[in-house]
Amino acid sequence: MERWYEELFTDYARTYDRESFTQGTLGEVDFIEQELGADRSRRILDVGCGTGRRAIELARRGYRVTGIDLSESQLARAGQKAREAGVEVTFLRRDASDFRFEEPFDLVIMICEGVFSLMETDAMNFQILANAQAGPRTGGGSSS
Repeated sequence: MERWYEELFTDYARTYDRESFTQGTLGEVDFIEQELGADRSRRILDVGCGTGRRAIELARRGYRVTGIDLSESQLARAGQKAREAGVEVTFLRRDASDFRFEEPFDLVIMICEGVFSLMETDAMNFQILANAQAGPRTGGGSSS
């Protein structure tokens, strides 16, 4: 059975891309790139990537990006957009409160518009932050 916040994003992907809060992608990615010192060797994890707007723009700029999200429809749209943009991004269906990767990332970003407002308890929110903190290599960082 889907949790209410999983059901919320079913068939929402195209509408999501038109929401006013999704229109600042270039500025957001400019900021991320500035913080990285434009070091394109960095491997980035985008937690709660939605339709991939930041992940795709980072890939356009030469970064290696993996995006995770709980919504299959959001991820399907992200994959479609990445193909249309001609960039390679790994999109995976993962729960932000319970994910692991073999290799650490240089940077974990979590700039989604709803990850915390969607969680049911403070413990779930804490687990998301703990996972994001565990993701970067030594000397890396996380941003929320």
